[in-house]
Amino acid sequence: MHELKLPFKEKGYQYIFLGAGCAGLSLLMRMLGSGKFSNKKILLLDKEPKDKNDRTWCFWEKEPGFFDDIVYRKWDKISFLSDKYISPMDILPYQYKMIRGKDFYKYCFSEIEKYSNVEIVYGDVKSWVIQKEDLKLRFNDSEFMFSGSDTQLFNSIYKPGEEKKKYIKLLQHFKGWVIETDKPTFNPGEATIMDFRVHQQYGTTFTYVLPFTSTSALIEYTLFTKELLLPQQYDAELKNYISSFLGIGDYKILEEEFGVIPMTNEKFKFNNNGWQIGTAGGQTKASSGYTFQFIQKQSQVILNFLISGKSLSQLPATPERFLFYDNTLLDILYNNTLPGKEIFTQLFKKNKPQQVLKFLDNESTLAEELKIISTLPTIPFLKAALKQL
Repeated sequence: MHELKLPFKEKGYQYIFLGAGCAGLSLLMRMLGSGKFSNKKILLLDKEPKDKNDRTWCFWEKEPGFFDDIVYRKWDKISFLSDKYISPMDILPYQYKMIRGKDFYKYCFSEIEKYSNVEIVYGDVKSWVIQKEDLKLRFNDSEFMFSGSDTQLFNSIYKPGEEKKKYIKLLQHFKGWVIETDKPTFNPGEATIMDFRVHQQYGTTFTYVLPFTSTSALIEYTLFTKELLLPQQYDAELKNYISSFLGIGDYKILEEEFGVIPMTNEKFKFNNNGWQIGTAGGQTKASSGYTFQFIQKQSQVILNFLISGKSLSQLPATPERFLFYDNTLLDILYNNTLPGKEIFTQLFKKNKPQQVLKFLDNESTLAEELKIISTLPTIPFLKAALKQL
């Protein structure tokens, strides 16, 4: 535990990170790994040490990524299931990958400890404001002032914006169990990314199954809805899925995780009282909640700008057409114009999985996007699109 005793202006930090989560650590690790910032003083602030397996990140990519050394499991095959369509899918050259929170934190902090120019301080970041070149930060019960044109602040602490009628706000919330069975039950070569056979009475709901071995897997119950469930409801639905759909009677629960991800058309600015990164900077995809890979892409671009000396104010924003697609789907899910189950079923049933993954990654061409959109129900999407326009 570090104690911050001196005002910032006496420390001379060139970079300050608010939050030591995925976004802050992804950028900091790239900066340190580049060897270009060894003479820069860096301050990392977070509420408490990261030593729990508090989350799991899943994503897909074609090549080994920046954090490939700590990928816990990867799959070449995935499956999609619903009442109307069940299909195993070979997704090569993509691989579906999983990183556990505790592995990510351990890897990052063990590396950060090697750098004497990085200081980590734990406590409560209560507020911060930048006026011209001055940073005023309230940390724990003290207020610190920092002044200097060479200092850059990166914030990954997400705070929901003010309520406005035009803003759609859904929640992706999930509870997962890592379970272990006595006898072989799972196919470790195939991950189920969406199983929509579960009831939809709460709203868009699915489970996914990530098998580690033939006797262990992560089972996650996931919803896109306006409100959270009661804690016991998640447990009941997980128990029912494991027994009714997987046919498993005896098992041990080894680990549990719970999370909530905002799904919103709220406008995020990268340059807003410091540089906003991660979910705070709009890197959570509004229509799906996917975040990890978008953070990695943004982190690499920021690093390139820092090394080249370019102003971060010139950092390219997410292309407007992808925000338009996301907001259109978000409108449909929020108003339940069309069940999410039907949308995703059509998406995977009528398109190659590689094209779907490319589209969800915001890496498709306009021609590819129009082809995918043409496979979805026309009238509901047209109405929602006109509202967005």
